[in-house]
Formats: sequence, C-alpha cells, structure tokens
Amino acid sequence: MLKQRHQFFVSLLCAVDGVVAIAACLGAWSVRRLLIDGGFPDAATREGLAEWVRQPLWLLAAPIVLIAMWGFGLYRPRRDRAFIAESQQVFKATLSTSVALIVILWAMGPRTVADWAGEGVLQLGSAVVDGGRLQLGVLVVLLPVAVTVHRGLFRLALRAVRRRGWNLRHVAIVGTGRLGRIACRTLDRNSWTGLHVAYFISHQEHAHPGAVCLDRPILGGVKDLDTILEENKPDAVYLALPAPRAVMIPELLKRLSRHALDVRLIPDVHPKYMPQSMTVGDLEGMPILSVRESPMTGFPGLAKQLVDFVGATIGLMVFGPVMLIIACLVRLSSPGPVIFKQRRVSLGGQTFDIFKFRTMYHAEDEASPAGWTRRNDPRITPIGKWLRATSLDELPQLFNVWRGDMSLVGPRPERPELIERFRDDWRGYMLRQHVKAGITGWAQVNGLRGDTSLRKRLQYDLAYIRNWSLGFDLKILWLTLFRGFLNRNAH
Repeated sequence: MLKQRHQFFVSLLCAVDGVVAIAACLGAWSVRRLLIDGGFPDAATREGLAEWVRQPLWLLAAPIVLIAMWGFGLYRPRRDRAFIAESQQVFKATLSTSVALIVILWAMGPRTVADWAGEGVLQLGSAVVDGGRLQLGVLVVLLPVAVTVHRGLFRLALRAVRRRGWNLRHVAIVGTGRLGRIACRTLDRNSWTGLHVAYFISHQEHAHPGAVCLDRPILGGVKDLDTILEENKPDAVYLALPAPRAVMIPELLKRLSRHALDVRLIPDVHPKYMPQSMTVGDLEGMPILSVRESPMTGFPGLAKQLVDFVGATIGLMVFGPVMLIIACLVRLSSPGPVIFKQRRVSLGGQTFDIFKFRTMYHAEDEASPAGWTRRNDPRITPIGKWLRATSLDELPQLFNVWRGDMSLVGPRPERPELIERFRDDWRGYMLRQHVKAGITGWAQVNGLRGDTSLRKRLQYDLAYIRNWSLGFDLKILWLTLFRGFLNRNAH
C-alpha cells in the first residue's frame, strides 16, 4: 500500500513538474510578445495562444525537464532531504534543461530558433535582440524559479497532510541506547518528514517483555530481528547502535537484506568531531566516508582563488594611494622598516611571511614571545595605535593574497609557536588549516579580534569551514566594510 501511495505522489509530482515547465514556456513567450509587439494579437488571447501552441518549444522543454529531474534524483523517496538541498538539485536539473535546449536548437540551425521560439526583434538602444533568443533567455531564468516555487508549495501541502496523520512512513529503530533515543527525538521534532517511529528493537540479544523506550514498545532484541520485522512490517529501519556494538552492523545489514524495506545507518559519532559535511565516495565498489577534507577543492576552490586574485588586484588599486601615505607616516614616525614581516601558518600547515605596516617602535620587539598585544601597549607608536584601531596596518596583506599565501576570507593566520601550544588543548583547532588563512573572517566581523576568547573564535572559524560557500565569503566581505575596520577589540 505504501509503495502504491509513493508511486501516486511521484506520478502527481511528475505531472505537475511537466505542467510548470509548460507554464514557464508560456510565460517566456508572453514576455517576448509584450516586449516586442507591445501586447497580444487582436482577437486577443485566442489567436495568441494558437500561435504559441504551434511553436513546439514547450513540447521539447517539458520532457527534457522530467528527464533531468529524474537524473538528479528528484523523484526518489527522500523524506529526510532538506528543502535547500532539493532546491540545489532543482537548479542543476533546470540549468541542464536550458543547456540541452540551447544545444539542440543551435544544432538544428538558426531558422529553428525562430520557428520554435518565435520571431521579431527588440531594440535596446543601439543593440538588437532577436525575439527567439530573448524568449530562450527569459525561459532560462523563469524555469528554475517556477519549479523551485512549485516544489516548495508541494512540500508545504505535504507537511499539512502529514500533520494530520496521513501519508506517514513507519520506521523501526534498532538500538535503545543514547544514539537510538537521539534518532527518535530528531524524527519526532521533524514531523514534516512524515517519518513516524513505530517501535524499537534492542541492541542487546533479548529485551524484557513489555519494555518501552520513549513511550514506544521495545518488541525484542537483535536475536529476534527477523521475526519482529515479519510480524510488524515497517517501511524503514534505522540502525542506531552504540559504538561498542558497531561490530554487529555487517551481520545486521546481511539479515536486513532479506526484507523489502529501506535501511538507514546512523554512526555513533558526535557532530563536533565532524565539523564539515561528511560525503560518501566510492572506489571500485568500496564505500569511503570522507569525514575531514578541505571544502575548497575542485571548482569551488578554483572560484575562490579567482575571487581572491581579482579582489586583491582591485584592493591594491583602490588602497594603493592610502598605503603610500601610510608608508610615509610609518617611516617618519620612528626608525625601522615600513613593512613588518612575521612567520605565520596557512593552508595545510605551510608557513609564509605575513606583511603588515610596522606599528611598534622596534621591529625586533614585534618578534618577541608569541602572544597578543595588550591594550595601551607601550611598544606601539602613536601612528601604530591609529593603524591598529582602524585595521589599516593589515592592508599590505593584499600582497599576500595576490601571491597566493592567503585568502581574502578565512581564519586569521597564527604563529607556529601558538599553534603548537593550542593543537593539543583545543579539539578541532587544526581544522582551521583545512582552508587558507584570511585577511578577514567570520570571527572578525562578529567582533572577535585581538585578546578575545579563543574558544569563541574557534567556534566561529569552524562554523565558517563547515558552512563555507562563495556566497558566505561575499557576505563576510560585505560585513567587513561596516564591522571590519573599526572595532573596540583592535589594539
């Protein structure tokens, strides 16, 4: 019965996806008519719709959308998938659809674009935009928006249905320890998934008759697993075994393979030991769980490097005159070099010389025992005090970014001596070296600079690494304009 209900919802979702894709094509056509012709034909909508129906673009777009959505796993029963994750897959599927449409029409020749997407031209100043290409451009923008909105509304409708006790999937949890109880409470809190914990199976071989866990019955132990599943058929089983019982997992998976149900495995590892999203890889059939790796590998890392290079180049051009004035002031304020260099650690433990404007009377004093400067430190020059308060002493680090030593955004680089001191005392501290050190960071724009709580700074740095995205970097850069230069903890 459950499989039939799932097939019904998949069929319904598939049909609505197709209708939305057709509606997006109609919307793109309408925009073209309004922009080029200033409206619809005389006999109004009837003639206009007849013209649109004769253009077979929608007949091509709808099936490609459905194939792309299926290819990106958007018709699989994944109730525990968050809407953000689904939206990302929808964007990929609709983007693939747009690329496929453009390639197909290009391969069929320029005349096909006019026949399938419409004729006419739009005058934009001195530029002329072909009507067919205009309609395709509008469709590329409209399609992902329309499908994402419809998917969101579909989710809201399902949530309302599931809150009334309909369309539920009943699951059994194997494991009555801490992990099993966490799994049950988590599913209860996220009732929108429609996953209802029906009963527990103890991770011990047997369970006491009538035993309960979180108001759910414990129907037996793992010794009775097959009998329990035959007599009380769930839709899915969640394995939530305590770490000492993990040796049982291969045998349990083998026994569960005899039953037609979904199986989920919850590892007994606290999230704080996995500060980054864990991914699953495959090497010749061998599954590999990636617990720790830099989130900035592949294309995202390349995009970040490009942003760093372009941003540092623009920064050097904008702040060049300011840096020249500061260099003169530092040189006149006291004897010593203008630029102060100090050994710091960045990505992968690699060391580099960080550049700053000298802010102390003697450069050699700044290389004294590792630590943070104190408020009203007597070693700081008057101009140095102002530079530190405004963070303008950090501007030469744009050269570090331009050279590839640092990034515009990331955890602040520390001295090797401090890292040796903190690596054993603060769990997760070395994860900061999974990304490049930065001029500014999530901790800095939240006021954690200078001699502030190391624990708090580490929490913000790990949160940045865990949730990193290019958009997050741009947000931090924007906040730096308002919070990064002047700060009461900068001294």
